This record gives sequence, C-alpha cells and structure tokens, in this order.
Amino acid sequence: MNRCLTLIASLLLLAAASADKRPNLIVVMVDDMGYAGLSCFGNPYFKTPELDRMAREGMRFTDFHSSGTVCSPTRAGLLTGRYQQRAGIEAVVHPYSTHPEHRKGLKLSETTFAEVLKEAGYVTGMVGKWHQGYPVNSDDYHPQNHGFDEFVGYHSGNIDFVSHVGDHNKHDWWHGKVETPEKGYATDLINRHADNFVRRHGKGDKPFCLYVAHLAVHNPIQVRGDPVRRTEEKWSRWKWREHSEEERIEKLKGMTLPIDEGIGMLRKTLAELGIERDTFILFFSDNGGTSEGPSSSPTYRGKKGTVYEGGHRVPAIAMWPGRIKPGTVSDEQLISIDVMPTLLSLAGTRTSGNPLDGIDFSGVMLRGERTKPRPLYWASLSNSGRRSEAMRDGSWKLIVQHHKAKPGTFQNEKFELYNLSSDPGEKSNLSAKHPQQVKRMSRQLKDWFAQTQRTATKQPDGWLAAASKSK
Repeated sequence: MNRCLTLIASLLLLAAASADKRPNLIVVMVDDMGYAGLSCFGNPYFKTPELDRMAREGMRFTDFHSSGTVCSPTRAGLLTGRYQQRAGIEAVVHPYSTHPEHRKGLKLSETTFAEVLKEAGYVTGMVGKWHQGYPVNSDDYHPQNHGFDEFVGYHSGNIDFVSHVGDHNKHDWWHGKVETPEKGYATDLINRHADNFVRRHGKGDKPFCLYVAHLAVHNPIQVRGDPVRRTEEKWSRWKWREHSEEERIEKLKGMTLPIDEGIGMLRKTLAELGIERDTFILFFSDNGGTSEGPSSSPTYRGKKGTVYEGGHRVPAIAMWPGRIKPGTVSDEQLISIDVMPTLLSLAGTRTSGNPLDGIDFSGVMLRGERTKPRPLYWASLSNSGRRSEAMRDGSWKLIVQHHKAKPGTFQNEKFELYNLSSDPGEKSNLSAKHPQQVKRMSRQLKDWFAQTQRTATKQPDGWLAAASKSK
C-alpha cells in the first residue's frame, strides 16, 4: 500500500511538473495596421527592427485574416474562437448612446480563451483596448468577468493617447474595475504594463496568458510629444488630407515604432527571466489599414471596413524559440478565430463551452503541416448600417454588396467574383463568366449566416430593431 501511495504521489508530482512546462502565451494585436505596416511585410517607408527580428526567428503568415473588418467584431471572434455573428457583435460597439449598436457587448454566456486557460491553471491578464461593451451599460461586459485575472486599459473604441479621453467623450483608463488617472503616452503605458505583468508572473508557479491590445495605429493621430486632441469638451482631429504624404508617413512611423519597441521590451524581459524558450508569442492586426494611414499594401484592394482583401488580410507573425523553425513563411489560409483553439492546444486543454469555429494551427507552426481546405466567411456591418459579405473558397472569393439598402438589411444584393490565384488585387470581376460558381457560393454564404443566427446570443437594439421602432 505504501508503495502504491508513493507511486501515486510521484505521478502527481510528474503531472504537476508537466503542467508547469506548458508554454506561456502572449497575443499582441495592433489596431488598424494594414498588410504592409511592417517592413518585413513590405513597408517601404521605415523599418520595424524588432518585429522584423521576430519574423526572422519565427514564422511569418502571408494569408492570415481578421474575422472582422472593424474593431469590435474581430475582438469578439478572437476572444471566443467563433464567428462574432454568433455573439451578436457584427459592428463596432458605438460610443454614442443613441446609436443602434451602442448597448451591445460580450455576454457572460460566451466562453473566452481566458476563461478556459484560467480554469486550466493559467494566470491571465489583458492590457489595452477591450471594446466589447461599455461598463455603464452592463457590468457583464468587463474583461475581468470574462476570465482575465488582471486588466489595465480602456473600454471604448479609442482614446486620446495623452488625455486618455475615449470616443464617448469621457476619461477611459482603468486598473481593474477602478477608473484610474495615469499620465503617459498610451502605447508606452501599454508596453509598460505588459512588461510588468510578465515580470510578476514569468517565474511564478503557474504559466501565464497575456493579451496585449494596442491602441496604435488607430486615430487619434498622435506621436510622443504631441498635444492633447480630445478632451471631454472638444475633439480636434488631426486630418490626414490637410497634410503632406511625408507628414502622414512620419506620424505613422511615430505611432508604429513604439509598438515595435514594446515587442523588443517583451523579448528582453523574457530573456532576462530565462523563459524565452517557454513562451509563445503571436502578433497580428485587428483589420486592414485605414484611408488615413499608408500602411496598406498596394497589392490588395480595399481598406478597413471593406470585405475586399485589404480590409481583412493582415500581417501576422508567430515566435517560439526552439519550437518554431526560424525564418519560416506560411501561406496557409488562417483567420483570427483560429487563435483560441491554437492557444488551447498549446496549453494542452480544451473548451467545455460553445463549439469553436476556428481551427488549431499549431501543427502549421511546429511541424510544417497543411490545414484541411475550408471556406472562410466575412459579414460586415458599418456604422451607417450598410452590410457587405464575402466568402473565400480556395482561390475563389465571392463578394456581396448591398447598395442603397435600408440600414441593417440585405436588400439590393450585387455579386462580385474573383480568382485570387491570378488576381490577388480583386480587379477582374468574373461573376458574369461563372454564374454557377456565384450561385453555389452565394447559397453557401447565406446558409452560413443563417446558421450563425439560429443560436446567436441576443443583444439589445440593433439596426433592424431601430427601424421597427421608428415606424
């Protein structure tokens, strides 16, 4: 009996030691950076040395996509591993209280990667932009009610980099659930708090998962040393069209390089703590570039808010020293909802919550495996209520526009069809030449959206509800 007890104790100790070897996980998502925002992805204007180094020592993804074309939807998809339409977050959670999308947010019924990893023994933290609902509308929307042990950042869509006043014209910087005035340039604060989290938990008894959601390169357009542009009383927007191309590039550079520095800061800290080989890092953007900043690639049509490639094909890099082969490039078709199942796979756990739409791509990074062919979908809803959809099936890309439709509706559909293998810039519309392909893909796209809506989380208001109230 004593030998059996000793054996059981030994096995438990081995299991605990094995659990301690689970990798630390860091997800860094930047805001509004187009495909060519980094020099390793073709930025011709300036170098991003730390992210370039990350690419040289890790894997660069050339066909990686955000699941949304704007902020809130992509974040809902990232957090839950499911198409954001299932969570009822199709559009930006709008700052104005009279807007149909204002009162929406991430409900407690959703299961996030932070919740699953926390249950599996990880210490979880988030720094930066949340944008999953305003706490004034519901305390349920707070990140610490969705699995994050720690939170430092803001709830709105963007804040002034200096005053930290949000797009809802209120101060918006929090330590946990306490609104906390803190001086500093927003990107520097995000970098500092991310580094502090790693320093405090990097040598602890538990592995950690850190989600870093940068404000940059989203507007307000501010670099270090710039004046306040937004207060609770007024908003003095820096307008790109009033400045030269050289000035625009300098502003973009000044907003991008602090992000790059933050990556270098994390790398240095991981090395200092001796845990760089125990830590997986993933970097990508939440959607394509804007019309304001020259971070988009000339190869791809469209920008943020569109379902063309430029609206959702984004730069992405993964690094895990000793596990991911340095200097590798993957052209696998991946999407940001794949991040959650991948993190759970690396952590050796799985969700007992809602079924995931994303796939685990750890095999792509660690063993050079190929993923199984699958369709990818996008459904965009603008701030004005205009819809557009897209579907990717191999090299075929179907786009559906709804010109002059009533807000929130799918009226007046118009189809476009492109073959990305020969036309990555989506310049030649082949819908007239391949009507059967259009018919098949449009049916599949509609079936997908209908399927997401059958069990979609109920949200307050919305464009269609607003239209019915106005009658």
